[in-house]
Amino acid sequence: MALRSAMGADGPEPGGAGLRLQISSSATEVRAALGQVTEALGRGGHDARARSCAELVLAEALNNIVEHAYAGQDLGRITLRLQGAPGKIHLELRDRGRPMPGLALPEGRLKPLGHDGDLAEGGFGWYLIRRLATEVSYRRDGRENVLRLVLVSGPESGERG
Repeated sequence: MALRSAMGADGPEPGGAGLRLQISSSATEVRAALGQVTEALGRGGHDARARSCAELVLAEALNNIVEHAYAGQDLGRITLRLQGAPGKIHLELRDRGRPMPGLALPEGRLKPLGHDGDLAEGGFGWYLIRRLATEVSYRRDGRENVLRLVLVSGPESGERG
């Protein structure tokens, strides 16, 4: 499935960004989508820190879809919507993969270090997502998973306290 994008006829509003992508659940298309989102946010006037945070959060969420929702399946489709406005970045991801366990978001707590001092496997991505996004919500809509993320853009962007 090819990467397809659409932007409003007039483009983003000043200080904003808008983008809609349909990608397959492949690492190549995830990387390409991350680049398009970063470029759109830059065109919309979002600073480098906000773009980096959005890219990191989006990479974690998309990789979870690829690795878990579509695990063991042929390539699936992911719809990504970006709406940036002054001070905020809204992201929505939709897929038709497996639902989240218990139809709920993971807690996103850090697991204790392993015996060798390494981070335990699993959960670190959700920790980052919850730490960097000001809002995170998930629901199952019919056969679709819908993940919505909101990030702050501007001087207060980045890690939340």
